[in-house]
Amino acid sequence: MAGKQSRPSELNIPNALESMNNLMEEKLKRSFKLYHDLIAFLPEASLSNNLPGLPSNELGQQLWCVVGARNSYLKALKAGEWQGFECNLAWEETGSKKSVSIELESTAAALISFLSRGVDYSENLLLDLLEHEVQHQGQLIRYLYGLKLGVPGSWKERYNLD
Repeated sequence: MAGKQSRPSELNIPNALESMNNLMEEKLKRSFKLYHDLIAFLPEASLSNNLPGLPSNELGQQLWCVVGARNSYLKALKAGEWQGFECNLAWEETGSKKSVSIELESTAAALISFLSRGVDYSENLLLDLLEHEVQHQGQLIRYLYGLKLGVPGSWKERYNLD
């Protein structure tokens, strides 16, 4: 045999889980940075625009959902189970670049702080949050193209966009 193969009984499960958790946390931090770059890039007026000729909400309302998911998943991570949706960003503030930016930053900081404490949490909830973040990035790319806003450099690099 060319190499020794691990048997399931020989796997170090705690180390594998820790490694996976670290990977998810790093991917989440990357997502937070992408949203930071996006809100810095966007003109404030674009937050009140929806996609022309298509059923859609306003771009800022997409970011309201991101903020709300971050609030809600942090609450769920602390409790160990889903506690319901809650958003600290007022719906009527979704057109304010300053308000959206503050909430995107504060929710990212709160999640990073929680994860850095080394407390136990549900990997499923963290993965659900990461999925939600990425799903909205796909939607927001459509908004960037549909509204002819251009694309932030970090988004171009991450998603190989023009």
